[in-house]
Amino acid sequence: MTNCLIAFGGNLSNPKVTFQIALSDLCENGFRLERKSGLWRSPAWPPGSEQPDYLNAVVKGRFDGDAESLLSLMQSLELKHGRVRSVPNAARTLDLDLLVFGREKRASSGLKLPHPRMLERPFVLIPASELETKWLRHVRRLSDDEIRATRYAGPW
Repeated sequence: MTNCLIAFGGNLSNPKVTFQIALSDLCENGFRLERKSGLWRSPAWPPGSEQPDYLNAVVKGRFDGDAESLLSLMQSLELKHGRVRSVPNAARTLDLDLLVFGREKRASSGLKLPHPRMLERPFVLIPASELETKWLRHVRRLSDDEIRATRYAGPW
Protein backbone atom coordinates (compact mmCIF):
# COMPACT_ATOMS: atom_id res chain seq x y z
CA MET A 1 0.00 0.00 0.00
CA THR A 2 1.25 3.46 -0.91
CA ASN A 3 0.92 6.64 1.15
CA CYS A 4 -0.98 9.41 -0.60
CA LEU A 5 -2.62 12.79 -0.18
CA ILE A 6 -5.84 13.68 -2.00
CA ALA A 7 -7.35 17.17 -2.20
CA PHE A 8 -11.13 17.63 -2.25
CA GLY A 9 -12.80 20.73 -3.62
CA GLY A 10 -16.24 21.83 -4.72
CA ASN A 11 -18.52 24.85 -4.88
CA LEU A 12 -21.81 23.54 -6.27
CA SER A 13 -24.61 21.62 -4.60
CA ASN A 14 -23.58 20.59 -1.06
CA PRO A 15 -19.80 20.02 -1.09
CA LYS A 16 -19.64 18.81 2.52
CA VAL A 17 -22.08 15.96 1.84
CA THR A 18 -20.47 15.26 -1.53
CA PHE A 19 -17.05 15.00 0.16
CA GLN A 20 -18.41 12.55 2.74
CA ILE A 21 -19.95 10.30 0.08
CA ALA A 22 -16.87 10.45 -2.17
CA LEU A 23 -14.56 9.61 0.75
CA SER A 24 -16.75 6.64 1.63
CA ASP A 25 -16.60 5.50 -2.01
CA LEU A 26 -12.80 5.86 -2.03
CA CYS A 27 -12.58 3.74 1.12
CA GLU A 28 -14.79 1.05 -0.43
CA ASN A 29 -12.37 0.83 -3.36
CA GLY A 30 -8.93 0.33 -1.82
CA PHE A 31 -8.21 3.65 -0.09
CA ARG A 32 -7.41 3.38 3.64
CA LEU A 33 -8.09 6.68 5.39
CA GLU A 34 -5.58 7.69 8.05
CA ARG A 35 -6.54 11.32 8.66
CA LYS A 36 -8.60 14.10 7.16
CA SER A 37 -8.27 17.85 7.50
CA GLY A 38 -11.09 20.14 8.43
CA LEU A 39 -13.07 21.96 5.78
CA TRP A 40 -11.66 25.24 4.47
CA ARG A 41 -13.56 27.91 2.55
CA SER A 42 -11.82 29.94 -0.15
CA PRO A 43 -12.95 32.37 -2.84
CA ALA A 44 -13.44 31.05 -6.35
CA TRP A 45 -10.73 31.74 -8.87
CA PRO A 46 -10.24 33.83 -10.88
CA PRO A 47 -11.35 36.81 -8.80
CA GLY A 48 -14.54 38.32 -10.15
CA SER A 49 -15.78 35.01 -11.61
CA GLU A 50 -18.99 35.39 -9.57
CA GLN A 51 -18.93 31.75 -8.51
CA PRO A 52 -19.75 30.61 -4.99
CA ASP A 53 -16.86 30.09 -2.57
CA TYR A 54 -15.19 26.69 -2.59
CA LEU A 55 -14.98 24.20 0.23
CA ASN A 56 -11.68 22.34 0.33
CA ALA A 57 -10.09 19.57 2.36
CA VAL A 58 -7.19 17.12 2.18
CA VAL A 59 -7.12 13.48 3.21
CA LYS A 60 -4.13 11.31 3.99
CA GLY A 61 -4.22 7.58 3.52
CA ARG A 62 -2.85 4.54 1.78
CA PHE A 63 -3.95 3.01 -1.50
CA ASP A 64 -3.78 -0.62 -2.50
CA GLY A 65 -2.94 -0.15 -6.17
CA ASP A 66 -0.97 2.10 -8.49
CA ALA A 67 -1.31 5.84 -9.06
CA GLU A 68 -3.14 5.41 -12.37
CA SER A 69 -5.75 3.18 -10.73
CA LEU A 70 -6.31 5.72 -7.97
CA LEU A 71 -6.59 8.58 -10.47
CA SER A 72 -9.10 6.57 -12.52
CA LEU A 73 -11.15 5.89 -9.38
CA MET A 74 -11.07 9.57 -8.43
CA GLN A 75 -12.20 10.65 -11.90
CA SER A 76 -15.05 8.13 -11.86
CA LEU A 77 -16.20 9.58 -8.52
CA GLU A 78 -16.09 13.10 -9.93
CA LEU A 79 -18.36 11.96 -12.78
CA LYS A 80 -20.66 10.14 -10.37
CA HIS A 81 -21.14 13.40 -8.48
CA GLY A 82 -21.88 15.43 -11.59
CA ARG A 83 -18.49 16.93 -12.39
CA VAL A 84 -18.51 18.47 -15.84
CA ARG A 85 -15.19 19.41 -17.41
CA SER A 86 -16.16 22.38 -19.54
CA VAL A 87 -13.71 25.28 -19.18
CA PRO A 88 -10.76 25.75 -16.82
CA ASN A 89 -11.75 27.02 -13.36
CA ALA A 90 -15.45 26.32 -13.92
CA ALA A 91 -17.67 25.78 -10.89
CA ARG A 92 -17.87 22.12 -9.92
CA THR A 93 -19.62 19.67 -7.64
CA LEU A 94 -16.46 17.70 -6.88
CA ASP A 95 -12.81 18.10 -7.74
CA LEU A 96 -10.37 15.43 -6.56
CA ASP A 97 -6.64 15.97 -7.04
CA LEU A 98 -3.97 13.38 -6.35
CA LEU A 99 -1.33 15.50 -4.63
CA VAL A 100 1.27 12.94 -3.61
CA PHE A 101 1.57 9.20 -4.27
CA GLY A 102 4.41 7.78 -2.23
CA ARG A 103 7.65 9.25 -3.50
CA GLU A 104 6.65 9.00 -7.15
CA LYS A 105 7.74 11.76 -9.49
CA ARG A 106 6.41 11.85 -13.01
CA ALA A 107 5.11 14.21 -15.63
CA SER A 108 3.03 12.24 -18.13
CA SER A 109 0.16 13.77 -20.05
CA GLY A 110 -2.43 12.20 -17.76
CA LEU A 111 -0.71 12.32 -14.38
CA LYS A 112 1.81 14.64 -12.80
CA LEU A 113 3.25 13.76 -9.38
CA PRO A 114 3.60 15.46 -7.07
CA HIS A 115 0.75 17.74 -8.16
CA PRO A 116 2.46 20.57 -10.06
CA ARG A 117 0.46 23.48 -8.56
CA MET A 118 -0.12 22.29 -5.02
CA LEU A 119 2.59 24.51 -3.53
CA GLU A 120 0.89 27.60 -5.00
CA ARG A 121 -2.55 26.88 -3.58
CA PRO A 122 -3.43 28.04 -0.08
CA PHE A 123 -6.64 25.97 -0.20
CA VAL A 124 -4.44 22.85 -0.54
CA LEU A 125 -1.46 23.78 1.63
CA ILE A 126 -3.41 24.95 4.66
CA PRO A 127 -5.50 21.77 5.04
CA ALA A 128 -2.47 19.61 4.15
CA SER A 129 -0.52 21.28 6.96
CA GLU A 130 -3.15 20.01 9.41
CA LEU A 131 -2.14 16.48 8.45
CA GLU A 132 1.63 16.80 8.12
CA THR A 133 3.67 19.65 9.59
CA LYS A 134 6.14 19.50 6.69
CA TRP A 135 3.65 21.52 4.63
CA LEU A 136 3.88 24.46 7.07
CA ARG A 137 7.11 25.68 5.48
CA HIS A 138 5.18 26.18 2.24
CA VAL A 139 2.30 27.92 4.02
CA ARG A 140 4.82 30.43 5.37
CA ARG A 141 5.62 31.43 1.77
CA LEU A 142 2.01 32.47 1.12
CA SER A 143 1.00 36.11 1.39
CA ASP A 144 -1.01 37.30 4.36
CA ASP A 145 -3.94 37.99 2.01
CA GLU A 146 -3.85 34.42 0.66
CA ILE A 147 -3.83 33.00 4.16
CA ARG A 148 -6.67 35.26 5.36
CA ALA A 149 -8.78 34.36 2.31
CA THR A 150 -8.70 30.67 3.26
CA ARG A 151 -11.02 30.36 6.26
CA TYR A 152 -11.70 27.36 8.48
CA ALA A 153 -15.26 26.11 7.93
CA GLY A 154 -15.42 23.27 10.48
CA PRO A 155 -15.19 19.49 10.53
CA TRP A 156 -16.71 17.11 8.04
